[in-house]
Amino acid sequence: VTGASFVVFNGALKTSSGFLGKSSIVEDGLMVQITRETMESLRQALRDKKDFKITCGKMDAGDVKEYVDICWVENEEKTNKG
Repeated sequence: VTGASFVVFNGALKTSSGFLGKSSIVEDGLMVQITRETMESLRQALRDKKDFKITCGKMDAGDVKEYVDICWVENEEKTNKG
């Protein structure tokens, strides 16, 4: 689990790269590189306020995968109000 101040979704990852997706820590945020098709699915999930899971890692890595989960929650509690 990684906490971040911001998240950048980059939809320019080529399928020929051999990756399903790539995530990396940038300064105090997270950059997620995904394919154009995954970006379209992510946009639709955000519009529909649906949870979305992005699988990161090499296509041929077997069971070793990383995930970026986008989850909608009912209770906002005490979020950053500043």
